[in-house]
Amino acid sequence: MVKSTVRVSIDQLQNLIVAVLVRAGMAPENAAPVAHSLAVCEQDGVKTHGILRIDGFIDLLKSQSANGTAHPELARQAGSILSIDAHGGFAQVALAAFRDEAMAIARSTGVAIMTIGNSHHSAAIWPDIEPIAADGFIVFSCVSSRKRMTVWGGHSPVVGTNAMAFAVPRVDENPFVWDQSTSLISYGEVLLAARTGRDVQEGAGCDVQGKPTTSPQEILDGGALLPFGGAKGAALAVMVDILAAGLSGGSFGFEYSPPSSGTPSRGGQFLLIIDPLVANPTFDTRVSMLFDALRDAGADRLPGDRRYQAREISRVQGIEVDGESYERLRELAQQQMPRK
Repeated sequence: MVKSTVRVSIDQLQNLIVAVLVRAGMAPENAAPVAHSLAVCEQDGVKTHGILRIDGFIDLLKSQSANGTAHPELARQAGSILSIDAHGGFAQVALAAFRDEAMAIARSTGVAIMTIGNSHHSAAIWPDIEPIAADGFIVFSCVSSRKRMTVWGGHSPVVGTNAMAFAVPRVDENPFVWDQSTSLISYGEVLLAARTGRDVQEGAGCDVQGKPTTSPQEILDGGALLPFGGAKGAALAVMVDILAAGLSGGSFGFEYSPPSSGTPSRGGQFLLIIDPLVANPTFDTRVSMLFDALRDAGADRLPGDRRYQAREISRVQGIEVDGESYERLRELAQQQMPRK
């Protein structure tokens, strides 16, 4: 049986997600940047980080593990470093509030560092940094997350999937952007595999006893994800914990409280923003040469290319959304969520 789908504009989808989040307890002004992050993932064909994540956001809000009405504020500033306190809210809200200030610092000094503590992310990072790269900056960002991955031969999760993303501006082209978890597959891919009844690839995770498994449910039921590249991926995951949690004062992966506890989220995000023309006025020309060389060497696809292709199709034809998921969104947007 072929599932039905609907086509909607990004504004329609974003407004619907805003309504769902507001019903779950978010302030409308806070719901907007979060909804935008999810909607652009659907627009760009990244289903693992789109409306599939809605239930997680609702659970965080209902349990009061995340503060939907938080007002982020500048906790400290020293030179080019901005330390933002999200007050238990979502990192996307804090970034939206201080992004322009961070870019102004980078434009003036060449570099800005932003840490966002006492926050929760639970979404893709590239929607955070692609607009900054489109304004001419190099950006690196990473986020700490709840423990879901074991490293260096361990059997229990200690660190999160600890995603990181990198974006570079290009003249007359979309920014070059990659976004990846430090696990072999993302947590969203495990959720999607469990929902659709298929296995994950070998080497992606282990069960509660530390034995390799391809069952997404065994990974979710007390098992753990595994890092890409073995020990090398493990090292990057620990680096992310240090940058995103250590510098922001947020929780390391093993310190997160269960969502049902009602304890406010205390994750962290790290952003490094560089004005490349301050460092090298010929940067644009040099980077163009690099990407030309990659293509000349036979690279048929660069990171982000599929997303940009899907984005153009969505702009012309509308965003394709599973009909059942879309109807559920509409129902959630109309009902009042019970709060604990």
